Amino acid sequence: MKRKAEDEPTEEPLRKKPSRGLNGSSHFRDGLLQQAGEYHDQYLISEPYQHGVIQNLLDSQLLRKVRTEIQDNLSFTPKETDIYKIHQSGDLANLDGLEDSSLKRLPSLLTLRDALYSPAFRDFLSTVTGSGPLSGKKTDMAINVYTPSCHLLCHDDVIGSRRVSYILYLTDPDRPWKPEWGGALRLYPTIVHKDKDGKEIKVPSPDYSVSIPPAFNQLSFFAVQPGESFHDVEEVYARQKDSKEADDEGDETRVRMAISGWYHIPQQGEDGFVKGLEESLAERSSLQQLQGSGDQYDKPLPAVRQYDNTGSKQEEGEEKTGGEDEDSLTEEDLEFLLKYMAPLYLTPDTLDSISETFGKECSICLETFLSSKFSTSLKANIEKQESESLLSTSEEIEKAGPWGVARPPHKHRFLYQQASGAESDGDSAASPIKELLGKLLPSQAFRKWLQLATGLTLSSHDFLARRFRRGKDYTLATGYTGDESQLEIILSITPSSGWSGDEDPGVKEDASDAKQVGITAESSDKEPPKDQVPSTEDAGFGGYIAYMVSEDADDASSNNGSNDGVEVPLDLSTGGRASKPSTQKPKPKSNKADPAVYQAATDEEDDGVLFSMQPSWNTLGLVLRDKGVMRFTKYVSCKARGDRWDVLGEFGVIFGDDGDDGDDGDDVDDGDDGASGVGGDKEEDEDEEQPAFSQQPGLSFGHEDSETEIESVESY
Repeated sequence: MKRKAEDEPTEEPLRKKPSRGLNGSSHFRDGLLQQAGEYHDQYLISEPYQHGVIQNLLDSQLLRKVRTEIQDNLSFTPKETDIYKIHQSGDLANLDGLEDSSLKRLPSLLTLRDALYSPAFRDFLSTVTGSGPLSGKKTDMAINVYTPSCHLLCHDDVIGSRRVSYILYLTDPDRPWKPEWGGALRLYPTIVHKDKDGKEIKVPSPDYSVSIPPAFNQLSFFAVQPGESFHDVEEVYARQKDSKEADDEGDETRVRMAISGWYHIPQQGEDGFVKGLEESLAERSSLQQLQGSGDQYDKPLPAVRQYDNTGSKQEEGEEKTGGEDEDSLTEEDLEFLLKYMAPLYLTPDTLDSISETFGKECSICLETFLSSKFSTSLKANIEKQESESLLSTSEEIEKAGPWGVARPPHKHRFLYQQASGAESDGDSAASPIKELLGKLLPSQAFRKWLQLATGLTLSSHDFLARRFRRGKDYTLATGYTGDESQLEIILSITPSSGWSGDEDPGVKEDASDAKQVGITAESSDKEPPKDQVPSTEDAGFGGYIAYMVSEDADDASSNNGSNDGVEVPLDLSTGGRASKPSTQKPKPKSNKADPAVYQAATDEEDDGVLFSMQPSWNTLGLVLRDKGVMRFTKYVSCKARGDRWDVLGEFGVIFGDDGDDGDDGDDVDDGDDGASGVGGDKEEDEDEEQPAFSQQPGLSFGHEDSETEIESVESY
């Protein structure tokens, strides 16, 4: 906030009597407050749930002045979590706490806030929505700016004492917002299921049914309803390079400015206050999340399959029945794996190096993992699918082909395929994706390879091929709840380039040394401009997968995802992390953050990232995941060059009674309990030489000329 110079003369305080206690009706459109009954009738018949839209809410000259004050005097902070990406001001409820020298720069903004929370307008809104009395004491509002690639994913706004949600748009009054620019408020219908006890459970559809584009001086609002008021904010779309728009209608005009906030239940001392109601609402919300979340209606459901004993690592005390080690790769195994995997990863020296590093770091990335022949076939298949138009609705997509649509959208949304259950169905014409799911990954040969590469004993597996469509798909952060660490693999098979923001063929960089070892160029860490609307330039496409620390395992165990937000460092969004493995000890952040309330990490704080991968072609990531560690895949921006494709695998791990996994322990420190993955307690030996492959995507395994030292993620 700009402040008055010290040598300016002091003035009388602006507010000896807070204006929000006055009627406030003079600032609204003539006759509006007398139309509550008419708006109430419209509200009652609205779908998919009750909501309202009011055009020309306030005196337009007041809003023009508010917009000018914001542009001239306020600065915005870029904020990103798994659920949103926005630029935001501070809480406008704190305006009263500003010095008078600062507040005098924002008289119209103060007038607007007090008008919105005046008794007259609160009574009007209460009548329209039928919500009951609304508090004038507890104000809750902020200015949010969405520039191209900004978005807010599906949630229901149910937090604490909120009663009514609203958005007042402050878009450019002289350049009307075009619906094709995005930024719409979108409402999701719910599907009613009945559980075995006959109880109704509402689950949001993966597709929205109502879209409300922004417009200057337009108010959109709805009563907060647990399990029903699901909505999102559509991405603001960047201007296409081949766009026919005039030069003065490019990205710089696509600034979706709005004041958003909530009306709360009456507080102590206000008419309508009910003692204990706020606590009761919080408890009810938590209980509904725990008991009525409808997890059994999620898609996809886990499809965990146990390995049989063939090819399993030898248990303690078990005698070998033959001269050959059952854990080693046989000629038959190697012949099978060579159909799919690059030969480099099947050599003993390579496997020893992988095992050594994974034993220390609990995570690793292997580039060019699939064989040339198979990866060429796979890439052609994926590019063919991307070239074909997808059907519009989830129902149409599921009826037309092999892809399902993940749901509910307040947890995740993407296209998926699961294995059929048989390692080989005898179909020689099966797609390469089906081959991965049904042949390579569940095979005993691949299980043996993984056990040799990680030093772990694997008991079960679950695989999922995923396609994250541009402008649609994501997974929100959820925690792993198992008591023992779980091995996870991410086979990134995204054929499009440019995800890291530095692979544009039209941009030439002097980075020959980096290219020799497959390192992407680092992104700039410039501060965003201050005291003006944020820049519309943004290199981030999303689509990365991230493992992050949570405050505690109990909080992380909730998979409801409705309003949680996990803070995301900005260099993840722009791709700057692609060549920079994290070496920080993350400081825990709460995963109970509200999508509209964000605490940015300071320069002194650690960002909580344990492991991350940008979309890439033919890269395998291995992660040993501890209980409570959060994982999410960031929303894929519409401006990405292609969809994100990957195969996710989750493996159960057997650990011995003494804390190790049944291996000989050569690759694990004696003091390690053997079950600590990313997020667990580990000591690092910084003096030991690191092998020539990357813990993060970027460094190519096996480059003989690579002299780059590999940094390690410090677990804790």
